[in-house]
Amino acid sequence: MTPARRKRREPKPPPPAQPAAPEPADGEPEPKNPERLYAVAGSEEGARAELDLVTLIVARDASKPAASPEQAAVLRLCSNPLSVAELSAYLNLPFSAMTVLLTELITAELVQVRAPVVRRALPDRSLLEAVMHGLQRL
Repeated sequence: MTPARRKRREPKPPPPAQPAAPEPADGEPEPKNPERLYAVAGSEEGARAELDLVTLIVARDASKPAASPEQAAVLRLCSNPLSVAELSAYLNLPFSAMTVLLTELITAELVQVRAPVVRRALPDRSLLEAVMHGLQRL
């Protein structure tokens, strides 16, 4: 008995090329997020809280029904302390827009700001002595 011959599959034709979106007149491609940042951080006053990248943010309450999608996302993410840099990365927002958004949440008392954990400048003396004695035993 002879084995059955397999038929070769012909490669599929490539999909038709889609027309490229027109670039702006200045030659730069359009950003991925079409929303303007002032729409995300709708503060007209321009006041900002003193925040840096390592400041920790913790949600006090669950999100309110009237909260914007970005504010609801911040409140959902901050059930555990997160730094401003982490929030900025998770929400894909620049630091400047993130500070305005967090300022609104701070003034509404929906989040709490905590200073980052600072390590002591000098290590504990007893720890250094224990390490020294351990190295001497070797």
